[in-house]
Formats: sequence, structure tokens, C-alpha cells
Amino acid sequence: MTVAFDQTLDVKGAKCPMPLVKTRKAINGLPVGAVLQVVATDRGSIADFKGWVKAAKNVELLQQETVENNGTALYLHYVKRTA
Repeated sequence: MTVAFDQTLDVKGAKCPMPLVKTRKAINGLPVGAVLQVVATDRGSIADFKGWVKAAKNVELLQQETVENNGTALYLHYVKRTA
């Protein structure tokens, strides 16, 4: 199932902690209720995003999925700003 999103953040090639750093900055620039799709190539981002949303008070992780694109695994994270 694909989640509807308002904006995409491409962090392909970025290693920990940069996908989260860039996501935090981007999500704070969105209105409450908006959904950000984050496209990453760092496999560790799956666990990083799960841990981050547990500690953060203004975001909800709606879904994570892995897709293949020309032989490269892309990790998609859908983050909703809640406050």
C-alpha cells in the first residue's frame, strides 16, 4: 500500500545520521498534518526512523517500505507532522 504524501525528501547516498538530520529540518518546515516521503539508500535508516519517532513528539511514522530501483534498494519512509 502506498501512502499519499505532500512532499518528497531525497536523501539517497546519505549515511547515518544525515537522513534523520535532513528529515527533521524538512518536517519542521511542513504544516501540521502534512506527510513527508523520505527516500533513502542507507539500510540503517529503517531502525533509525523507528527510534526517532518514538522519542519525537511532533511526528508519526505512517509506513516504511523497501523497493528496488535499477538494482538499488530504496528505503521509503512516510512521516507525518502531528504538531
